[in-house]
Amino acid sequence: MRVIIEKTAAQAELRTARIMADMIRSKPQAVLGLATGGTPVNVYQELVRQHQEEDLDFSGIKTFNLDEYVGLGPKHPQSFRFFMQENLFDHVNIDPAQTHVPDGRALDFDGHCRHYEQRIAEAGGIDLQLLGIGVDGHIAFNEPGSSLGSRTRLKTLAGETIRQNEKYFPEGEQVPRLALTMGVGTILESRSCLLLATGSHKASAIRSMVEGPVTAQITASALQLHREVTVIVDEAAGGWLERRDYYADVEACHQLLETGQLRALGIGN
Repeated sequence: MRVIIEKTAAQAELRTARIMADMIRSKPQAVLGLATGGTPVNVYQELVRQHQEEDLDFSGIKTFNLDEYVGLGPKHPQSFRFFMQENLFDHVNIDPAQTHVPDGRALDFDGHCRHYEQRIAEAGGIDLQLLGIGVDGHIAFNEPGSSLGSRTRLKTLAGETIRQNEKYFPEGEQVPRLALTMGVGTILESRSCLLLATGSHKASAIRSMVEGPVTAQITASALQLHREVTVIVDEAAGGWLERRDYYADVEACHQLLETGQLRALGIGN
C-alpha cells in the first residue's frame, strides 16, 4: 500500500486527478471505477479541465460506479447517476452507453446486481478503482460488518452513513435507507485502487485502514490484501498515522525512481 501525504486537500485532489489522467492517457480503452460524494468533486473538475484544455480523451473509456441509492431515478438530484452527469459525464467526450451506474429503480435486486457484475466482467474488469472512505472506515456502501468477500448487492445503510449523507438532501427529505453497492470482493478484483481522503474527520478511519488489522468492522482495511493500492491524503486526514515519516521516505524514493535519479538511491555508484 503506497501512502502519499500531501500538505493540503487541494494538492491531494490534484494528485489523484493526475493519476487518473495518466491512466486514461496510457490506456485509452481503460475501465474506470468511480465514486461519488463530496471527496471526488474537485478531482472530476480537474479531469474536466484537462479534457477541455489539454485534450484528455474519454472517447474510449468505460466507467462503473460503486453504488446507487435504492428508489432514486437518474433525474433525482441526489441520485449518483445525476451526480456523475453533473460533475463529469456531461462535460467530457465519453460515450453515454459506456457509463454504468447501478439502477436505483430496479426491483429485482439480485438479478440486477448479478447483471452489473457480468457487465464488469464483459468489460475486462476494472483497471483503476477510485474510492473514498467513510468516517467508520467503510468503502462504497460496505458498512461495518460486511463480508470481505461480498459481491454487488443490496445493502441496508447504517445510521451513521445516513446522518453523514443528510447534508446532500433538502431539509425534510428522507435519505434512502437502502443502496445497491459493489461488494468488497468486487472492489478487490480491480487491477489497482486509488483511495482519496481529506480532512481531520477521516484521520481515525485512515489509521485503521492503513495500520490496523484487516477486519470486516473496517471494510477499507481489506485493501491491505490488494497488490496495488495508492492512498492519497492531506495532512489532516493522515494526522493519526504512526508511520508518517516512513511513508514520506517511501514517497521520496518513488519520486527519485520515477525521475531516474538512481545515484541518489545508491544505485550505480
